[in-house]
Amino acid sequence: MGTLASYRDSCPLIKNILLLDSEGKRVAVKYYSDDWPTNAAKLAFEKSIFAKTQKTNARTEVEITLFDNHIVVYKFIQDLHFFVTGGDDENELILDSVLQGFYDAVILLLRNKVDKYEALENLDLILLCLDEIVDGGMILETDANVIAGKVATNSIDSTAPLSEQTISQALAIAREHLTRSLLS
Repeated sequence: MGTLASYRDSCPLIKNILLLDSEGKRVAVKYYSDDWPTNAAKLAFEKSIFAKTQKTNARTEVEITLFDNHIVVYKFIQDLHFFVTGGDDENELILDSVLQGFYDAVILLLRNKVDKYEALENLDLILLCLDEIVDGGMILETDANVIAGKVATNSIDSTAPLSEQTISQALAIAREHLTRSLLS
């Protein structure tokens, strides 16, 4: 059995995942590396990467750039800018699959109403989404349907109309109500 350090050396690592608005301000960010030790350094990186990429047309396809010895893949939708950063030795296709998984999962979770307002209203879902994709820099999942499914089951809303719930969500709520009535 290898140590965690040996797995980290052979496994692609993500440095950060950023979701910024059209002005370069944070919507949701997650850093997995000590490359930016302070909050000021993180904000400076976000501002710099936004300034470098804001004039590009990354709305239809993922764009790739090398920035400060980091590979950054990014894509825009409406007023949201999605970024995934890896080391300069990481595979761009793997970074792209992480970005595409995050991007598509957010679209699924926000039900195709992807803008800053909806993202802020559903920030809990987006942060859970980040947790399902990467843990400690190591990639866990890139399939948007699986990510959205795990996030949706973790955030069951018992006030949602029955028609908008999945069968498993409805059963979980029914079980919760039955347990509550038996214990009362």
